[in-house]
Amino acid sequence: MDVNGAAAIISGGASGLGEATARALAAAGATVVIADVNEERGKALADELGGVFAKTDVRDEAQVQAAVDAAVATGKPLRVVVNSAGIGWATRTVARDGSPHPLEPYKTVIDINLIGTFNLMRIGAAAIAKTEPVDEDGQRGVVINTASVAALEGQTGQIAYSASKGGIVGMTIPAARDLAAIGVRVNTICPGIIDTPIYGQGEMAEEFKKKLVAPVVFPKRMGQAAEFAHLVKALIENDYMNAETIRFDGGIRFQPK
Repeated sequence: MDVNGAAAIISGGASGLGEATARALAAAGATVVIADVNEERGKALADELGGVFAKTDVRDEAQVQAAVDAAVATGKPLRVVVNSAGIGWATRTVARDGSPHPLEPYKTVIDINLIGTFNLMRIGAAAIAKTEPVDEDGQRGVVINTASVAALEGQTGQIAYSASKGGIVGMTIPAARDLAAIGVRVNTICPGIIDTPIYGQGEMAEEFKKKLVAPVVFPKRMGQAAEFAHLVKALIENDYMNAETIRFDGGIRFQPK
């Protein structure tokens, strides 16, 4: 499917993987809607790319609906939903001092990463369903969800994060089956260690990154956000890719810690 002349909504689009994806899709001719809680950065990026910013907490149904409405209001058919909003958390199920994992941060991670992904997917797909098919197969659009290799082999302390990302992987096949009736494909990407601003800058940050890179098979480096965006675009453009979970990790296999 060609994104040129279409609208695309990207959650978490103001930075990191989402920003790289927004740039790639805008360069391919899409009108991008940056759905993010970071108003300052989101507006600046949307202005730069000729897109639209919608302040969006993916947990909030009304805000997600407003973001999708903003995509529809561009006058371009909404064809693409990319879910890349998410947060991390690291706490053992039972800490070394014997205290249990606090429940609230676990709920928050699930709410943002998993429920937030479903929230945009369902509302976005409903809007895509109202568009005309683009080909003889009846295709109308594509949903790309972002999980993590932690969904498949989470490390010590990643119980909340892995559960949230594993839920996204678990949604892939049933979502693709559900949305086939309206001509929407669904795929999920599981990134490994990707170099984004979350790791900070400076000597300590670089030393930390070197440790993270150690288990990567090849190429022996962190992945780049632009490479992730390239994969998103490829999944959109390849019409036979559906209901798939794709590792994007340089061959890394996480050890317990």
